[in-house]
Amino acid sequence: MGTWNSRGLRGSFLEEMINLTNEKYRSQKLALIQKVPTPIKPIKIEQSTRHITLAYFDQKSTVDYIGVVQGIPVCFDAKECATENFPLANVHEHQIQFMKEFEEQDGIAFLVIYFKSKDRYMYLPFDKLNEFWERMKAGGVKHFKLQELDSCYEISPYSGTFLHYLEQIQMDINRR
Repeated sequence: MGTWNSRGLRGSFLEEMINLTNEKYRSQKLALIQKVPTPIKPIKIEQSTRHITLAYFDQKSTVDYIGVVQGIPVCFDAKECATENFPLANVHEHQIQFMKEFEEQDGIAFLVIYFKSKDRYMYLPFDKLNEFWERMKAGGVKHFKLQELDSCYEISPYSGTFLHYLEQIQMDINRR
């Protein structure tokens, strides 16, 4: 297991945009989405400041965000990718299982992926993610390409601060 200070800030730019978006959704009463804290086990604590200086992930986390949009349960994970190929190693088996079970309970599960090299934000419905996952498990490639995603699921950043992903959730619901 890695320490929180070496892995905990991955995806922080994307997560900050999502956090601002979720706060806006909450204030406008459009959705209530919460960041799921990653459980950690403190190892070293600086006594004078009582700050944790070394910690390990205590258990496997599920997804980054969970909540409700106009009565519809949603859960999703935020991922950043440096290239146009998204490595499926960035998603863990327990996350796939959680999202699958979440959808079996009539929830909506998805990824929000920031492809840094193209400065593009994509909504990936769980069924498409699972298709890529099953392809990998069957011996196929261990990644998927940005070009394999449906461009209608691209999320536009507003004012460079917000990622309005509710439109993509509605599209996901409409195609089911």
